Amino acid sequence: MKSKVVFALVALNVLLLAALIGQWVKPNTAVAQTPRPSDYLLIQGTVQGSQTEVVYMIDTQNGWLSARTFDGQRMVDMAPINLGRLFNGNVGPGTPRRGRY
Repeated sequence: MKSKVVFALVALNVLLLAALIGQWVKPNTAVAQTPRPSDYLLIQGTVQGSQTEVVYMIDTQNGWLSARTFDGQRMVDMAPINLGRLFNGNVGPGTPRRGRY
């Protein structure tokens, strides 16, 4: 009876030691949040001469401006505008540098 208890305690200690060593062996990396491709700023507005309202979308990391309207049946998108080219590359930290348009 005593030999079974001793054998069980030895097996338990080996298992606990393996779990402890396993914590030190694997790399300690945080993978809770992956990087996002861009940050967006959405602004509601109107356009003169139109009955519909517009949502302006600014991609702050890449320096692009676009807009979207709803005409009652479908969504209509504006072609994106490169704000870096429009403002001579002085838009923000994510703006592409000159010569890379």
